[in-house]
Amino acid sequence: MKILVCIKQVPNVAAMKLNPETKTLVREGVPLEVSSFDVRALLKAVELCKAGGLPSEAHPAGAKEGEAVALTMGPPQAAKALEQCLALGANRAIHLCDRAFAGADTLATARALAAAIKAEKPDLVFCGRYSTDSETGQVGPEVAEILDLPQATGVRSIAINGTTATVERETDEGFETVELPLPCLITAAEDLAPERFPSKKDREAAKTKTITTLTAAQLAIDVATIGQAGSPTWVKDVVTTAAKRTCTFVATVDELVAALRRRNAFARPVVSVPTGVKRVRGTGPAVWVLAEGTKRVTLELIGKGAELAAALKGELTVVSLGHDVKRHAPLYASYGVDRVYVCDHAELAPYRTEPHAAVLTRAIRDRKPHILLAPSTSIGRDLLPRVAARLGLGLTGDAIDLRMDGTNLVADKPAFGGNVVAPILTKTTPQMATVRPGLLRPPVPDPARQAEIVELAFEGSSRTRVTASKPAGGNVDLDAAEVVVGVGMGIGGPESLPVIRELADALKAPLATTRDCTDKGWLPRQHQVGLTGKCIAPRLYFAIGIRGAFEHTVGIQKAGTIVAINNDDQAMIWDSADIGIKGDWKEIVPALAKAIRS
Repeated sequence: MKILVCIKQVPNVAAMKLNPETKTLVREGVPLEVSSFDVRALLKAVELCKAGGLPSEAHPAGAKEGEAVALTMGPPQAAKALEQCLALGANRAIHLCDRAFAGADTLATARALAAAIKAEKPDLVFCGRYSTDSETGQVGPEVAEILDLPQATGVRSIAINGTTATVERETDEGFETVELPLPCLITAAEDLAPERFPSKKDREAAKTKTITTLTAAQLAIDVATIGQAGSPTWVKDVVTTAAKRTCTFVATVDELVAALRRRNAFARPVVSVPTGVKRVRGTGPAVWVLAEGTKRVTLELIGKGAELAAALKGELTVVSLGHDVKRHAPLYASYGVDRVYVCDHAELAPYRTEPHAAVLTRAIRDRKPHILLAPSTSIGRDLLPRVAARLGLGLTGDAIDLRMDGTNLVADKPAFGGNVVAPILTKTTPQMATVRPGLLRPPVPDPARQAEIVELAFEGSSRTRVTASKPAGGNVDLDAAEVVVGVGMGIGGPESLPVIRELADALKAPLATTRDCTDKGWLPRQHQVGLTGKCIAPRLYFAIGIRGAFEHTVGIQKAGTIVAINNDDQAMIWDSADIGIKGDWKEIVPALAKAIRS
């Protein structure tokens, strides 16, 4: 078995600093590393190859080991990342290094990687779920589309049985077991393999292994399709976002509640119709929103889509794919939609990439929207890159806001853990973006509104099969939550969670947590907030026993008010909080829950 692993060298985001005079990121002296999801993918590839590609208990004696190959594209210094991969067990490495590759967006990157992968003819391709510097998650699905491979994203376990891979993948709601044939492409979640670092002995052994450098000419790639020339998206500007909070300390729970009242933190926001929603249906370019049932993020995108459609003097359309989804059309209409495209078919439930991509691609080709928006969810991140690669379209992933510049869509894309925001534009039509949930407000519904309903024909088939699904447990709808209660290692252990849940119940709030806690299994990954988890924007966030490392606080930068409860005078969380109360959480939290209930 041959497994090829796509890796990326990224800066250590937590070590990046802002120059207060130039308002730019300081890269000098910032260490570079292999993106953490890519490390997990590589370690699992090495494990599978040592077992001959089979689970260890089924591995026949004397079978030949497989080959794990690390692949990257980048400048000469990216070879350092490949050296780390060789030290971690990769058998050899390939470095795509050519000035023609420079300035590539995700699609141009995927084209170059796909050319190298095609020449290698692997049985399995691994990518990280996304890179920790840009967080788009687009390259994996785009490579899969270019190579016509079935895909599974966000995979936390994998077993190979003959010519079939059985994986468990993370979704926003829980976990799915999926079967897919080899060859296929897998993107790795954090749980796919335990993280480790190479030893001195590993690094010495890596010096005997080969790194092959390839140019665009050697891969016979048309240079017009790669690098900056082949990139359908481009960066208009880079804006730094160095938000600083000043923590006000209180001594008692009563003082804490009073401070929250002064900040109006308990008051629910007044929901108003976004500017531009009150409009007549235009005849100009159409704005499409890809729906995910009745999730709040769908309603958020309808509100933003209405603004964009008003600016274009066009119509607002929702595209709804699935089974028994036609019943949602009146709801979409009430939120301001002019038209609903529906493909209601049993083969579209549960969600699978290929049939959804086939229906959506045909609709785009036939009806030619000007803009297509989708949620940046486990489904949106899986589907939209596949469609973009099939149609050769630009795609901005994980945007935090959208606006029009004439007829051009400008999508604000955070990067480097949110330290910068880059306005992205697209050269192709439709202009597409996935949008981070929880950052926009839904409009006020009007039940009297009606929409035209148009049925789309089903087409396509699937090489993957969902054999089981299970929920994560508990309320994990962090994206839509107005109040969130976060817990860290400082609470001691999972036995403390019932006390924390009393406060969460009083606030009608879900629980969030840090990577360390999910690594230990205290809460499922769906509750993880931070650099490798979710980014949320509640109006009120409680950080209980959280030390405040950047890897977590980057996920709560957009929160309205942050309250820290901690007994450590030196905890970093004080730098990210608005209100702090020092002391034993076991005394503070029950008293606070009682005060909230009363």
